[in-house]
Amino acid sequence: PATLLEDPRPTSSPLLYFHQAMTRVFSAAVLLVAAVADASHPLGGSWGARSGKTPSSLRPSIRAFAPMRLSGGAGEQGTVLVTGGAGYIGTHCTVALHEAGYDVIILDNFSNSCPKSLERTSEISGKKIEHVYDCDIRDRAALEKVFTEHKGKISCVIHCAGLKAVGESVREPLAYYENNFVGTVNLLKVMSATNCKRIVFSSSATVYGNPHKVPITEDFPLSCTNPYGRTKLFIEEMLRDLSKADPEWKIINLRYFNPVGAHVSGKIGEDPAGIPNNLMPYVAKVAVGSLPRLTVFGDDYDTPDGTGVRDYLHVMDLAMGHVAAVNKIEDIEGEVVYNLGTGHGLSVIDMVTAMKKATGKEIPYIVGPRRAGDIATCYADATKAKLELGWEATRNVDDMCGDTWTWQSNNPNGYR
Repeated sequence: PATLLEDPRPTSSPLLYFHQAMTRVFSAAVLLVAAVADASHPLGGSWGARSGKTPSSLRPSIRAFAPMRLSGGAGEQGTVLVTGGAGYIGTHCTVALHEAGYDVIILDNFSNSCPKSLERTSEISGKKIEHVYDCDIRDRAALEKVFTEHKGKISCVIHCAGLKAVGESVREPLAYYENNFVGTVNLLKVMSATNCKRIVFSSSATVYGNPHKVPITEDFPLSCTNPYGRTKLFIEEMLRDLSKADPEWKIINLRYFNPVGAHVSGKIGEDPAGIPNNLMPYVAKVAVGSLPRLTVFGDDYDTPDGTGVRDYLHVMDLAMGHVAAVNKIEDIEGEVVYNLGTGHGLSVIDMVTAMKKATGKEIPYIVGPRRAGDIATCYADATKAKLELGWEATRNVDDMCGDTWTWQSNNPNGYR
C-alpha cells in the first residue's frame, strides 16, 4: 500500500534520485538489508547494535514516555526534535536547549544509550521531557508516526543519531552506510513530507580527511580516510543538493572536532557500551579502575611527541554551538557550514597528562599500532562560527578533564 511519502515520479525527488544513485554505489548488500528488513523489527539482526546483537530496549512499536514530571510549560522559543537525543551529544544539547527556552522531543533507538540519561537531563534543567520515542531512523513508518503526531510543531531538527567509531567503520562499512546514510535519507523524506524543513546536522571534522595544513577552515578540500567520515560527507553532499533543489530548506552542517568532558554536575557524560572507542572515556575508565590500562594507538606520527593531535572540545561548548545554530537557522539561505572547535590541538599524551592532574591518579598505558583511518593532526579554525553564530569555545583542558572525572568517579559504571 502507498504511504504518505511515495512519489509516483521516480526521478522528480532529489532525495530519491540521490538515494538511488548512492545505494547502487554502496553494494547489493546494503540494498538487501534495506529491502528485506522485517517491518515489525527494522533493525534486522545486529545492524546498528554495537554489542553485535539487537538491544532488548528496541521494540517494534514506538514508545513515548516522560522520564520526569518536573516544572516547565511550553517552550518560549519553540520545539526542537533531537535524533540520538539520549546519547552523549544529544543529552548535553537537550540541557542547553532547555536552558535556552526550547521544548525538546527525543528520538533514539537506545542501541548505545540509556533512558536513564534522560532522567538525569531533566534533573539538571528542571524541565520535563514531554515526548521520548524509542525509534530507529531506519524505520520509516515509525518516523512518519512521530512527525505526523507533531506536524506543524517542530521548528527544527538536530540530527545526532548515527554510528560513530572510526575503527569500527573500517571493519563494518556496510553497517555505517546503512545506518548513517540510509537512515538520514529516511529522516529527510519524512521531514519533507511533513513540511519540517529546518535541520542542524551533526557532521564531523573527518570530512576533511588528512588535511594538508592546519588550522582547518570550512573551505578546505573535502576527502575522507574512513567509512565513518564518508557517511558524514555523503550526507553533507545530499543536504547541499536538497537545499539547491528546494529553497524552502534551511540547513546548517556543524563540523565538530573531538568532543570530550561532561556536564559540570557530573550527572550526564559519555557512557559507551563496551570498550570505549574514544580517548577520554577510555582514560577515565582506566583512572577509575574499570580498565587496567590505556592503549595509545601509534607513537610514530609526525607530531611533537609522536602521538595524534586533535582539537578537543568541551561537550557543553559543543552543545551551545548547536543552540546557536538553531537560533541562527531562520536567518540563513540554503545550506551553511561551520567548524566547531577550540582552534588548537593537543596530543594523546597531553590529554593523559592533563587527566593525571585532574584525577591525582596514574594512567598506565601501552603503545599499540596505528588505527586504520586515523590521521596525525587535526584542529579547527572556528572564526566563521564566532563571527556568524556568536559562538566560541570557553572551556579549557582542565575543565574538560575535571568534568570528565566528576562524571566518571560519580558513575563508575555509567548509567547502568
